[in-house]
Formats: sequence, structure tokens, C-alpha cells
Amino acid sequence: MPSIRSALALLGATTVLAAPMTKRASDEYAQRAIDHYNKITGNGSYQSEYFSPENVPYHSVETLMVEAPDHGHESVSETYSFWVWLEAVNGKLTGDYSGVETAWSYLEKHLIPDSKNQPGNSKYNPSSPATYAAEHDEITGYPSKLMFQDGIVGEDPIAKELQQAYGNWDIYAMHWIIDGDNWYGYGQQGDGKSKPSFINTFQRGPSESTWKTVPHPCWEAMKWGGRNGFLDLFTVDNSYAKQWRYTAAPDADARAVQAAYFGWLWAQEDGQDLSSVASKAAKLGDYLRYAQYDKYFKKIGNCVGYDRCSAGSGKNSAHYLISWYFAWGGGLQGDWAWRIGSSHTHTGYQSPLAAWILSTQPAFKPKSSNGAKDWATSMDRQLELFRWLQTPEGCIAGGATNSWQGSYAQPSSDITTFYGMYYDWQPVYHDPPSNNWTGMQGWGMERVCSMYYLSGNEKAGLVCKNWAQWVKDTTRVNGGEVIHATNLGWDGNPDEWKASNFNKSGLNKSLHGTVTSEGLDLGSIASIMKGLMWVSMKDGDEEGLSLAVSVMDAIENYKDDLGYAAEEQRLDYEKFGGEVYIPSGWTGKNAQGANLQNGVTFIDIRPKYKEDPDWYQVEDFLNGGNPPTFTYHRFWGQTEIMVANGLISIYDLGKYGKGNTGGNTGGNTTKPGKCSAAITRQGYKCCSKNCQVVYTDGDGDWGVENGQWCGCGGAAEVCPSSITSQGYPCCSSCGTVYYQDADGDWGVENGDWCGMPTEC
Repeated sequence: MPSIRSALALLGATTVLAAPMTKRASDEYAQRAIDHYNKITGNGSYQSEYFSPENVPYHSVETLMVEAPDHGHESVSETYSFWVWLEAVNGKLTGDYSGVETAWSYLEKHLIPDSKNQPGNSKYNPSSPATYAAEHDEITGYPSKLMFQDGIVGEDPIAKELQQAYGNWDIYAMHWIIDGDNWYGYGQQGDGKSKPSFINTFQRGPSESTWKTVPHPCWEAMKWGGRNGFLDLFTVDNSYAKQWRYTAAPDADARAVQAAYFGWLWAQEDGQDLSSVASKAAKLGDYLRYAQYDKYFKKIGNCVGYDRCSAGSGKNSAHYLISWYFAWGGGLQGDWAWRIGSSHTHTGYQSPLAAWILSTQPAFKPKSSNGAKDWATSMDRQLELFRWLQTPEGCIAGGATNSWQGSYAQPSSDITTFYGMYYDWQPVYHDPPSNNWTGMQGWGMERVCSMYYLSGNEKAGLVCKNWAQWVKDTTRVNGGEVIHATNLGWDGNPDEWKASNFNKSGLNKSLHGTVTSEGLDLGSIASIMKGLMWVSMKDGDEEGLSLAVSVMDAIENYKDDLGYAAEEQRLDYEKFGGEVYIPSGWTGKNAQGANLQNGVTFIDIRPKYKEDPDWYQVEDFLNGGNPPTFTYHRFWGQTEIMVANGLISIYDLGKYGKGNTGGNTGGNTTKPGKCSAAITRQGYKCCSKNCQVVYTDGDGDWGVENGQWCGCGGAAEVCPSSITSQGYPCCSSCGTVYYQDADGDWGVENGDWCGMPTEC
């Protein structure tokens, strides 16, 4: 039993406090979350439709799926970071934190290349990190010419301190995408069969949507593709060498740090130790600093002209924001290596929470000499970015770049700046515009508002209060249906930024975000509700908490056998028949046996999709039939729902929803009757007849007598007392009944018998 109850007894039975959740949480929201966890993970076995036999968490259960990944059984670093989140919340609800360590172990195994998969890093020269090649707005600008010219690329200021801290030159970061089932057929290191396997897709500028990508192996042994493998689709070189290349999606690494922190924090509260995960998260955060640097380590601010803007030295190439990517690579023979940052930043990728964790929490302090200091600077800079891009409506605009059009071009004179970086309403990709999807609002702001909740940072609080009002203005629940903003449009520019503007009112009068479509995106709205919960808890905003709980209650209407889902009509699947740009004269073949040449389509280079059981829908659509409809179960979206319900339980927020289903710390009442067996089996006595109820949780009604907690009457048994009286616990959730006898229904958890809850 948590120590808070003893503390309450000493303070007096009438004291009202928000009690932490017990390890065996059994309120409605905890049960939702635990049941959902069990569906996703196969009761913790990872033998479910969400996981491969190798324990790869799929992007989605369904295989015919195209969004950022172009196949449902690919996985991305985002997915693994959500897996850590899933396990952290389950740990708090059940007391079993082993899943946090399990998730991190597979994150390392599957996504962080080992030394054999990134050979030659010791040959990396921090004084000459990479060779410059311009990005192009149009895909037809590729391949892009590599510019072998001295003085263009600045120095890498963190490579040596990382090597000194960790004893080697390897990069400890997640590559962003893997082929879970080896569907493309590249395998690991070109073997054609290993799974999962490192692949990559996006390489050709902001107009290259998923529908225009050419998937290729990270280990470029020139076994597939053309005469130079796939390299000459992307760059023009004097000659082409066999090489390996990886790209990080830094927001996922930052989310992994966040999730590991909550797991560690809650485990500490419950007397358990996740310090090993904390130290690994700190290491991940140390290398994540590559996301703080300009792509070619050029100086930050007013950087115009690839050959005129100064190459950086020391830290003057650090924007201290979390950029869209960073990448690293080298020769297969281990004789050379390169690294780049990214000039482009998006508010949806920021995590001032990760910066706060890595700069203030001792268990998460990076080993490097400047890691914690750099993250302290980053925390403040990220908060300034959010404030700079907050509209009068409260929603957050796109981002900023140090390299206009990816080539250090000169923007128009009306473009405003942030520390000399240029405002970009659609950073990184334009098809569709990157900040139109409201999921970016939830991802970025949830991390601002959880940081506000944990730290009390007033700057974060100001941004969150304004954003929370926008959420309340654009989200409603009608008749059990959730309606919210799903896409936004953007107009105008933010004011020129000055740090002294942070607390001023009336900012950005010409910058506006307008709701362009409404509907339901389950993962996005759960993410947004998480952000709303954090700020509303901190500020005591009952309106915000009521909305958040009501939304999560309404999402129950979308529950199915695999979790939660809503039917989607996919008009964009007409692009299965759209052209993928291959330059005229270029020919090759991929591992699926498809010919690659000018004029091919998306489906032409992915012929295995025609074997998918759902292909008939797309084929009919391409032949003039109705748009296909799918009911997708995305791992990240499922996790957002599970975590949101878990947070409602952990922080006792159910009382703000319908029927006061959460724990109740107020309104003392008198209840007669038998006290709950869930209380007595923990060693507590029953209170006297007609006792006063001072606290209610999933175990039952609690009173206080003679300074000690006792079970008050009136609560229903969680499971039959005929089972608990034998020393067996109640099962944590409804599940498979393995045995029935006169005592009741029996389940199995953690290798032992348990009593099935009577409400099942």
C-alpha cells in the first residue's frame, strides 16, 4: 500500500490530497489501459498481431499501408519510442516494469547499428565532416552534385568529446526505419534474407512524398539498383564507393528519453530500479545533440550562399533546436566516414522536456563534458521557438531553417527570423505541407506541457495555457462522437523574434492558423488530450480535465478486438498508380525483381503489394471503382490512447468524467456493510460499522480509525473472496478464463493463478 495513506492518516482523515495510483490499479481507466496493453502485447508475450516473431513492433497491424512508412510491417524509431512509453505506463499500473527494459533492449538491437553495421567511424575527421550537396525543391533536381571545395563545410565540435566519453567513435542513435518482415528483400548487409533489415526511403527534397520514394538498403553493396547501386539517383559523384548510411528521426530519440524518464520516475516511486535504462537514455540524448547543428556545420543566422556563408567553428553552428534529422555513414571497408546535422526544424519535433531531463536530472546526465550544458541551452531555445510561432489562436506554426530551400538561398524580404533562421510554414516536406496535420500540435505541445507539469517552468506554462485554450475551442464531444481539428491552414508571418518578447501580449498579429478540416484522428486527439491533461493538472483547470476525460470516454465507442480504430477512406491511394521519378536513361532492378526506369509507378516498383489480401480494393479503385476503406491499427496511435487512459488513472483524473469513475478523495460519506477483500488481503482491518469513507480506489472504500487505514463497507469485491481468502490475488484485468470451480473463474498472470474480476 502506498505510503501516501499513512501520510494521510497522520494529517487527519479529512485531508484531501491527490493520491498516487496503487501498483495494482483497478479503476475503470486503469483497466482500459491494462486491457489495451494486453491486446497490443499479447499479455506481455509480444506474440500478437502488433509484433513480428523477432519482436519488431510493426507500424501497423495491417500490411497494405502507405503514409511515412510505405508498408505496414515496416517499423520506425517512432514506434519503438512509443513502445517504451507503453511499458512505462503499464509498469506504473501493474508494478511490473520489466517491459521498459525489454523495449529498450529491442530498440538497441533493431535500430541502433552495432559496430559491424557502422564500420570505419574511427576514420571520421571532425574537421571535415561531409561533402556539400544542395537540396532541391523539385525532385527533378536530383541527383544533386557533390561539391568538393574547401571551406564550405564547418567543423564538428562534439565528435571528440563523445569519443572521449564513451570510448569509441560509433554513433549511438536510432536509424529511423527498418523492414520488419524483410518485405523488400534486401536483408542485412545485403544478404537478402535477414529480418529486420535497415532500409531508407526519403532522399530527394521536400517534394518527394512517400509516393515518390525509391526504397533502398542502408548497406549499399551495389547488389541491387543500377551500376552504382542506388547512389546515383541521389548524388552526382566523381566515382561511387560501396557504403553504409543511416538517418535519425530525432523526435523519436527524444520521445524515447521522455518515456524512459517516466518509467524511471514511476519505478522509483514504487521502489524499483531502472537506472540501467536511464543511463542508456542519457547516452542516446548525448548523441541526439547532432540534431542541434546545421546540416553542414555552418554558422547559424543569415546564412546565405553555400560558398559565402561561413563554415562553423566551435558551437556557432548550433541552433540548439531539435532538427528534422541527422545522418552518418561511411565505407563498407571501414576506410572513411561522414556525419551531417540538419538545418531544418519543426515545432512538432521539439522536446523541451527531453532537454530538461538531460540537463537537470542526475540519473539522465550525459557523460560528455558539454552534454548537460548544451541541453540546458536547448531547453530555453526550444521554448522560445514555441513562443515565436504561437498564433493569436493558440496553435503553433511550422518552424525555422538555417538553409533556405536547402541550398542556403536568399529568402524574400518579408520572411521573418528567429536568431537569424528563417520562418518556414512547411518545414522539410511540402506534399502534403508538414504542419497541416494536427498531430504535430499534439506531439510537440505534449512535451512542452509535460515539462511544465514536472518543472513548473513559467515560460512553458505561458505557451501551454494559450495552446490549451485553442484545444478547448476546437474540440468537442457530441453524443459520444469526438470532433476535432484534423488539418490546419497557415497565413502570414510571425514577428521578428526578440527574447525579450516572450512575456509580451499581442504578439504575431499577422500569423494565423485556421482549421481547414474536422473529423476524428484517434491517435492525434489522444496525443492532444495528453498535452491538455498536463497543463490542466498543473493549473487546476477543471474544464480542460473534463474535456480530456470526456474525449477518452468517447473513444471507447471505437474499441474493437485489436484496440481502437475508425474506418478511413483512402482517396490518396490513387497514387499507387502515380509515377515515381527516375531520371531518363537510368535503369536498375530492386530486390523484389522490379525494373527501375523512367516512367515507372509506385506499384510497378513494389509488385509484392499485388499479393496483399487487401490489394483488390486498391486495384478496383485504380480501375474506376470506389475509394478503398481501411480500419488501421497503428502502433503509435494505440499507444497514445493507452497512455492517455493510463495517465487518467495514475493522476486520479477519472472524477472529472462521467459518473466519477476515478478515485475520490473528497465528500466523506457513511457506508455500512462488509469491507472489501481486496483491502483485507493487504493486511488492513475492517473499520467499525457505519464508518466514514475518506478515500476510494479500485480496492474499495477506505476509512481511518485510531490513526490507521481500514476497509469501510459498501464496496463490491474486485473478485470472489473465496479466491482471495486462499491467498491468490485478483487478476489485473479481464482475460482468458483457464479454470472454473465453485470458488469462481480463474485466470493466470505472471505464471500464477488469479481470480477473474467479478465484473468481467
